[in-house]
Amino acid sequence: MEENPRPLELDKIDRAILRLLQKDGRLSNAELAETVTVSPATCHRRTQRLFREGFLTGVRAVVAPDKIGRGALVMVGVVLDRSTPESFAEFEAAAERLTFVLDCHLVAGDFDYLLKIRVGDMKDFNRLHGSRLIALPGVRQTRTFFVMKEVVDNRPLDF
Repeated sequence: MEENPRPLELDKIDRAILRLLQKDGRLSNAELAETVTVSPATCHRRTQRLFREGFLTGVRAVVAPDKIGRGALVMVGVVLDRSTPESFAEFEAAAERLTFVLDCHLVAGDFDYLLKIRVGDMKDFNRLHGSRLIALPGVRQTRTFFVMKEVVDNRPLDF
């Protein structure tokens, strides 16, 4: 049996790099190095290691949804008709292919899955719901929640 590699220990510099990058992924390596008080070469090595070890999984821009016609946020609770590994796998594979689904989470409670979707308006959602969501494999029921106000969204992790 293969032994699991020892997890990477994070020191205060690693944690500082993670905090800074999650606040502003556009920081240059030089700016990052200066802020955490290490050389640019050391900072680059540490950042690459954080990516390699999976602490950083990507860097991307955050687009303002309302500026591109996706200002309405909708949460959809989905109940499947069966609770089997096969039905979950089939639903998940189909949900992954839907580009309008931003997040899909298997949850405990009243629903099997909770989906986060952005659309232009209620008419857009109605079209998607009627043609795509209820057609997902195994869907018995959906409950839709239109978000009236986004109080906290995508807050950086606190660690």
